[in-house]
Amino acid sequence: MVPVLTRVPTKQPVVFLSIDDGVTKRAEALAALQHYGYPVTMFLTKNTIQNDPEYFRGFQALGNRIQNHTVSHDTTMWAKPFAYQYAEIKVMQDYAQEAFGRAPTLFRPPGGRYSKATRRAAGQAGLKAIIDWEALVSGGQMQYQVGAKLRPGDIVLMHFRPEFEADLKAFHQARLEAGLKVQRLDDFLGV
Repeated sequence: MVPVLTRVPTKQPVVFLSIDDGVTKRAEALAALQHYGYPVTMFLTKNTIQNDPEYFRGFQALGNRIQNHTVSHDTTMWAKPFAYQYAEIKVMQDYAQEAFGRAPTLFRPPGGRYSKATRRAAGQAGLKAIIDWEALVSGGQMQYQVGAKLRPGDIVLMHFRPEFEADLKAFHQARLEAGLKVQRLDDFLGV
């Protein structure tokens, strides 16, 4: 079974920004990310990105990697049989390899929920870890599961939504206040 990380155990002053789904595709999001210069890890869903993979190649061209967030974003997947979960994960693995030239190494389950079967399916599909989160940016506001500010090693969740720029600005401010640098999660983990 693959390990599960909600944060990275480190004393280094680093934080990790992840962006999920891929529903909203706006040129302004790429421009905002370029403006801040932040590396990100993208957990994308096949059904929301397959109509415009070129959009995400723009993020990939900045050195960011596409990771696995299943085919359909079924938030009840964790409670379904192993075979169903494996198919949701493996089909996205194959799609990412074909569309982006690299198979994902990390997996984020829809809604952050997983089971032993999910962990086993992720491992059998070739993934190295399941990634959850400690902080969320939504509607231009930071939300913390632990504490009231970012901490070293926190994994932050954002989404490709219309409020992307406001969310990125809120993250930027929280990062500055915490005195942390943004690192790419995949690189830091060496996967």
